[in-house]
Formats: sequence, structure tokens, C-alpha cells
Amino acid sequence: MSNANAHLIRIDAQPGDYVRGQFSGRGATLSLVDEQGNHQRRLANGTGSKESFYFIHNDGAPYRLKVQAGVPGATDAEYTLNFSEIIPKADQVATQSPPASPRLRTLQVELLRSATSDVRRSKLIETFWDTIRQQGTPLVEFDSVRPPLGEDQALVTFLYRGAKHRVQVFSAPSGNHDEMQRLGDSDVWYASYRVSRTARIGYKIAPDVPRFAGSFWEQRRAILATAQLDPLNPNSFPERPIDRFAGESTIALPDAPHSKWLDRQANVPAGSVQRHEFSSEILGNRRDVYLYRPFGYAPEKPGNGLLVVFDGRRYLEDVSTAEVLDRLIFAGEIIPTAAILISNPSSASRAEELPCNPKFASFLSEELLPWAEHQQVTAEREKTVVVGASYGGLAAAYMGLKLPQLFGHVYSQSGSFWWSPGSKPGVPQAAPQWLTRQYAKADKSNVRFRLEAGHFEDHGETSIFDSTRHLRDVLEAKGYDVDHQEYATGHGYYYWRHTFPDGLIAILGKR
Repeated sequence: MSNANAHLIRIDAQPGDYVRGQFSGRGATLSLVDEQGNHQRRLANGTGSKESFYFIHNDGAPYRLKVQAGVPGATDAEYTLNFSEIIPKADQVATQSPPASPRLRTLQVELLRSATSDVRRSKLIETFWDTIRQQGTPLVEFDSVRPPLGEDQALVTFLYRGAKHRVQVFSAPSGNHDEMQRLGDSDVWYASYRVSRTARIGYKIAPDVPRFAGSFWEQRRAILATAQLDPLNPNSFPERPIDRFAGESTIALPDAPHSKWLDRQANVPAGSVQRHEFSSEILGNRRDVYLYRPFGYAPEKPGNGLLVVFDGRRYLEDVSTAEVLDRLIFAGEIIPTAAILISNPSSASRAEELPCNPKFASFLSEELLPWAEHQQVTAEREKTVVVGASYGGLAAAYMGLKLPQLFGHVYSQSGSFWWSPGSKPGVPQAAPQWLTRQYAKADKSNVRFRLEAGHFEDHGETSIFDSTRHLRDVLEAKGYDVDHQEYATGHGYYYWRHTFPDGLIAILGKR
């Protein structure tokens, strides 16, 4: 435990070592810096909860860790820093594997023809890479693909150059972290996917991810040590990440739907957002709660709508909830709608509270909603929508089961409906999809559903795509009104922000 305004810490690691650990400290940030103190990477944001970090130690000049007081006006910050493990480069197992892309096939043939000339091979690769650098990555192709593409498909090829042992695509269209293939013995790595021309993809490239003896989850998380923005893709979310390890690279294919409600619009009157620190006796913790009131909000006026949104800060910042509501209300696309946006005290509390927790339901019904009503942020249940994504989407559907007297609508974006009590990543479940089974047994209530899932979320025991379809089928068999939408997208706020405005229009549009 230490107090510091700006504290530099040397790392007892060698070049190429894989380092992981935990940091906690409200009002302090943890960053990697070089010997001159220049910022290299943000490792922890100082939320106060335990944050895990992962990185590969620099092959050049050694890194240092920098702890910095992050709250304006603060002179010091209390923090705890622990190193879980430092795995030497020699103990990391390297692998290699064996193109659908017409461009890569051509390059492969040319390299084989020039096998006896290193100079010729090097020039071929440099010429290829110069072209790729000019046009940017990923490579998108429509013609001469074998076997042929369907009319609504494109071939997307991720490319990377310079890795020594292996490269992975973080959040690939397969829904997994996939190995990229090496083009012969060159330094060009690639991974190709057939996707819909409506696809929207967020991803990172992870070179030289360490391999070591460890649990499934420990090995899967190791990708976070090197996962970074695609160096030849200028598009990212957010648009200006703090460093190359933050955010994600993005690509929208030619027919990917774009929501105009995400674009800045002139002369739209802005509503207000107020932050409150809310203490819960039921949950035994404190959290930030944001109240959004639209411009000209008249709480006594009948017909107002209300959103109750989980992961509130992420929805405010990454989905632009307040701005989207401003634009939709001003354009008359939805009824005047306020919002209660509920943040999480920590990632650990989120994982405990959002997956079908009756105490969290009691917190909403007995503490938060009565308090919000006292703040004059309320609506009739028929116009009250509970909203969330991932675990939050699971929680939203759970509230529709437990609190139908409060919520007339459930809006779930990529809900984690695979979940069951005791679920663990990488471990097969004996009885998955617990909430769906509860709906199958319960009496029907008067709740409407908007369910969304992405084609890139279909993988293994935790398939959000399949489990969302299953919940839809069960709900429709019970007689519920279900609006079910599927998109060529994956899991994350980059995707959810694009479908969010249409979801609100479908639920709260004037009828």
C-alpha cells in the first residue's frame, strides 16, 4: 500500500516476458512508460476496484510502471499493486499453422516461383505491403474468391506483418480469438472470413501472444497483453483512443446499416444529465446513478416514457444515450423519455448483481425506483423500458420476469442467456440457459420484448446468438409479444450503439 502523486516503479522482467497483475486505487491510474517517461500504454484507470493488467515487456529499453494521481486537484492517491506472474519468454510455447484471398494466392505463387532468390522474395513482399499500406486494412474482396461468394457476401482478410511466433485476431467474426496463418515462411500473417456485406466488425490484432501452462481462462486472457489496434486501419472506436492498446479497430462493409441518429445534428435542444451517488442498504454498496431529463421535461405530463438502463456510464459514453434521446425526441420519433442509468461499483459487483440476482431486483423495486420517483423521474409501467447489454441484457429479461408490475418492456442487446448459476468460462454447463427455463415454467405476464443478437456471437457453450433464439421461441410459445432482430455484428458497444436508436423507435415510437 502506498501514497503517491507520481510514482515510477521498475519491473523485474526481461525482454519478451509476459507480465500480468492487479491494480486497485481510486483516483490513481497505472501506465507503462519508457525510460524517458513517455506514455506507452494505460493499464488501469483507477476505478477503485481491482483491475487486471497484461503486457509483454519491451524488447528495447526497459519499461517502467507509473502510478499517477488521476483526480483533478488530488495530490496523492492510495493504491495496491500486485504482480500475479511473470512468465519468461523461454517458457512461452510458440506455434505456427498453413489462402481464400485472391491477392494472397497471387503473392503466394510469386513467392514460390522466387524461392531461390531472397532479394526477389523480399522485393515482392515489400511491393505487396506498400499497396496494402496505401489502401489500408483489412483487405475486402468480392471477386475471384474460391469457392465463389454469395451475392450478399464479402471476403474480409485481416493482415499483419512482423510477428515472430504467432498472431491472433481478437474478437474475430467467428466470435472467438482466432489464430492468423503465416504465408509460407514470409513475415506476412493473415486470417480470412466470409461475412455479410451488411457486416460491422470491431477487432484488434494481437502479435506474439504468450503460451504457457495455465487454466483455460488464464490462457484466453493472455491475449490482452498484446491485443492492439490494427496499425494500417485508420478507423477505431472510440475515434481517438488514448494509446494503441485501447479501443478497437473497426470496419463497416458497404451495406452495413448506419443510424443517422448517431450523427451530430444542429439545433437539437439538449436534455440534462445529473450524476448522483446512490447508497443501497440491500446491496451494501454505493454507485453512480445518472438521471437524464429531456429538454422541456414535464414529469406531470401523461404519456412520458422512461428507460432504466444497466451499465449506465458505458451507455452514456459509448452509446451516446443522452444525445440519441435528444435527437429522437426532437424529431418526434419517440415520446418524451427520461432515463435512469445505473452504473456498477466494480466489475466484480457487476458479475454478481446482473446475472439474475433477486437482491438486485429488490434494490430496483424497493430503493432505486422509489427514489427516482421522488426526483420526479417516472412513467407508467406500459411506457417503462428496462435496458441492458450482455449481462445487462440478461438482467433486463430477468426483471421482466420478476418485476412485470414495474416494467412493460424489456430491451435486451446481446443478452447472456447462456448463463446458469455457477457458470464458469470454458466449462460445459449441465443445465444452461437458466432464465429461459424459468420463463417456460412461469405464467405469462403483459411484458413486451425487444431481443437483439449478432451472427458473430455464435460460439460454443456461450452462444448468445443461439440462446437468444431459444428464448425468443419460448416466449412466443407462451404468447409474449417479441420483436427479435439479428445483425451481422459481434459483442460490444461499437455494435450496440448502432442498433440502439432503432430499438428505441420500435419500443417507444408514437403509435
